[in-house]
Amino acid sequence: MTLALELRGVRAGYGRIEVLHGLDLQVPDGSVVALLGPNGVGKTTTMGAIAGTIPVTSGSIRLDGRRIDGRRPSAIAGRGLVLVPEGRGVFPSLSVEENLRIAHRSVAPAVAGPWERWADEVMAAFPRLGERLGQAAGSLSGGEQQMLAVCRALVGDPRVVMFDELSMGLAPLVVAYIFDRVAALREAGRTIVLVEQYLTYALELADLCYVLAKGRVAWAGEPGELKRSATAGAFLAG
Repeated sequence: MTLALELRGVRAGYGRIEVLHGLDLQVPDGSVVALLGPNGVGKTTTMGAIAGTIPVTSGSIRLDGRRIDGRRPSAIAGRGLVLVPEGRGVFPSLSVEENLRIAHRSVAPAVAGPWERWADEVMAAFPRLGERLGQAAGSLSGGEQQMLAVCRALVGDPRVVMFDELSMGLAPLVVAYIFDRVAALREAGRTIVLVEQYLTYALELADLCYVLAKGRVAWAGEPGELKRSATAGAFLAG
């Protein structure tokens, strides 16, 4: 099994407050891995530690076998790992097109390719954004802002894409639409790490699930096993 991403004994947190206590995770190449558990168990901290926005105090994080812990977020993104954060993080005063162009310019031209070709791909995947290119991102609906956040992350064909609570605050129909797009990424062979409150979508997409509790892995296995596991169910219930 080839690993796209691996965490060994990772400890991380905020100042003196340690949230992750020796976390071990493996993300096989081309798989979808779901991080599950109630609020406060370390899911978002795990994503931040991988992306470089939260400092790792010990342990290691490897992308394609090369250590990325301790590197700047921009350097990690440059190696092909991107995070769509909880809260979307778009630039609200800039237009949809300006948000997309900033993302495009942040990636090396040889990797990103011509703007026109990439913009056409975005419009094909999310036609609703194509209808709103001149509109301020802050005036978009929550679902449209999430679509924009996803599109920005896909510039340059990243190696690993991490999604933190894609469905938060969105209507069910919008959630279904966005997860259809994520499913298309999966079918295209993209490696995905997913934190998601909608268990139905997470379990439909995932090849492997990790249930976290108090900053550690409490249970790991395939979605079908999780559904049958009383232990995993107890941790998910908090």
